[in-house]
Amino acid sequence: MKRAFLCVAAVMLVLALVGGDDALAQRKTFLTLSSGSPGGAYYPLGGGMAVIIEKTVEGFRCASESTGASVENSRLVGNGESDMGMVMGSIAYNAVQGKDPFKEKLPLVTLFQMYPAPEHIVTTKQSGIKSIKDLKGKKVSIDVPGSGCANMARIILEEHGFTLNKDVTIANLSQNESVQALKDGVVDAVFFNFAYPGAAVLDLAASREIVLIPMDKAMADRIVKKYPYYIKIGIPAKTYPGQDREILCLGDSNVLVANKKMADDVAYKITKAIFSNVKEGKYALVNIHPIAAQLTPANAVNSPIPLHPGAVKYFKEVKVLK
Repeated sequence: MKRAFLCVAAVMLVLALVGGDDALAQRKTFLTLSSGSPGGAYYPLGGGMAVIIEKTVEGFRCASESTGASVENSRLVGNGESDMGMVMGSIAYNAVQGKDPFKEKLPLVTLFQMYPAPEHIVTTKQSGIKSIKDLKGKKVSIDVPGSGCANMARIILEEHGFTLNKDVTIANLSQNESVQALKDGVVDAVFFNFAYPGAAVLDLAASREIVLIPMDKAMADRIVKKYPYYIKIGIPAKTYPGQDREILCLGDSNVLVANKKMADDVAYKITKAIFSNVKEGKYALVNIHPIAAQLTPANAVNSPIPLHPGAVKYFKEVKVLK
């Protein structure tokens, strides 16, 4: 990462020495955006955002770099080794607070929330389960140990008064394993954490009559107050087969963070450029990944850590902030 910056600096120095005033006039602001590994949504979205910044903002160059995602990106941006990074909201919150897995507070702010990831709680109509309270005495899969999904599932179950592996039997199965286990009746319900519509849920719905279990609003309010890095989010009606109403969920956010030191005008131009190219234009993000359809100004301001002042300026212009 540092080598990249050194290389750019060296090239600019050579141009300045050789080209004089002309080279100086052509200097550009060089930015890096840390995304994620190939296969996830961060990687293509990061590449698309970098193209938008470079192609539509005069004087800017931008490169997206594949990384280990949230924890690594928080450290890269916090330490000034990257200008922007894609991070799960709960991870960003812990980074700013200096909580595990971080040993010190990092100077991060949000440019915008990209999209939320609701905690899907899925069962089958055959199970007869209609609420979280109905999970008592059942066996549920909550994803692999240590995952964001598993952590949120444990909080949801414990806040409902369940003692894990006493009132509810826990299985730590991967998403693919959970799908098959629910199909086979090995588990009674599964927890998934991803943006909607999730492929795993659609897979289940292709062969089973599924039921999405909603969160009670009062319980969701209570959990969000206790764990402020979580958010409440509704999965719109008809997102999945047989879903005739909106389902209230607890969720995590996915945010684009920057260092507090980023200049206000840079943050403003980046935010404006990306939201001007979500659904329309030559570089539209929805053509890169369908999840980009959820990048709306109304969603964007829901962040577990403060927004950058430059981003706030843009969101006031589009009247989602006062």
